[in-house]
Order: sequence, then structure tokens, then C-alpha cells
Amino acid sequence: MAQKEASVAELTKNFENSTAVLLTEYRGLTVAELKELRNSIRQDAEYAVVKNTLTKIAANAAGITALDDDLNGPSAIAFVHGDPVAVAKGLRAFAKAHPLLVIKGGYFDGAALSPEEVSKLADLESREVLLAKVAGMMKASMSKAAALFQAPLSKTVRTVEALREKQETAA
Repeated sequence: MAQKEASVAELTKNFENSTAVLLTEYRGLTVAELKELRNSIRQDAEYAVVKNTLTKIAANAAGITALDDDLNGPSAIAFVHGDPVAVAKGLRAFAKAHPLLVIKGGYFDGAALSPEEVSKLADLESREVLLAKVAGMMKASMSKAAALFQAPLSKTVRTVEALREKQETAA
């Protein structure tokens, strides 16, 4: 009984500390394949095989009830502590190579995710790519602003110079 309470406490902590949670079914995968999957997403997530009843208790304790209906059959959860997009991409890529892995859903940013929504999450670009694009847009905006501010100044200088030349030729 104490072991179950400790498991529930650890799972609850995992739910509370995760930026996202992705639920899968792994029926038919070998231990070696599960190890390969763990290694592929290790940088951004912890992938754990879980007991459904204990997981349901832990999720509810963490305030997550959206996964209750999906917790059946052999379940494993990716507790995301890094980039959710990278983990979703990793799971989808692994599922393409190993069709026995089924993405059942997830929980992200306070809302339940259907398998289709997890796939849409995987379609997004990674955080680093998005940040690079924003930085590029900001740099371009700054260059345009600088050119915009310089234009009236250079026009004024040319006008003053033309007036000075006109005055000199008239004199």
C-alpha cells in the first residue's frame, strides 16, 4: 500500500511539473523499442509506462481529469519538461516507424488534446525556429525604421544644399 501511495505521489509531481503530458498505448512494442523511444525524446521529456488506476488518481490530484477516458489498455506517458512540439514530433516519427505505438491524446496548457491535436502540435515549428523567425522579423522592422528615419533627414540635407547652391549662383 505504501508503495502505491509513493507511486501516486511521484506521478502527481510529474503531472504538476510538466509543461505537457502526451498519452500513448504501447501494446506490442518490445523493451528495446521502448528504450529507443525513451532515448529519442529524453532531452525534452520523461517517458514512463504507467498503471492506469494510479495514473488516474495522480492526474486527478494534479487537477487533470481530461485523460480519465483514455487511461485504458497498456499506457505510457511522456511527461514533457522541455519543448512540447519536439516531443510530439518525436512520438509521431516513432509511431510512423513503429505503427504499434498509438498516440491516444494529451494535456497541454490547461486543455485536453485529442490525437489529431497532438498531430497538429507536431506540425508546428520548434521553439528555436519560431524565435529565430521573430528575431528576423524584428531585425527587418528595425532596418525599415532606420531607413524611414534617415530618409527625411537626407532629403532635408539635399534641399538645403540645393538652396545654398541656388543662392550662390544667384549672387
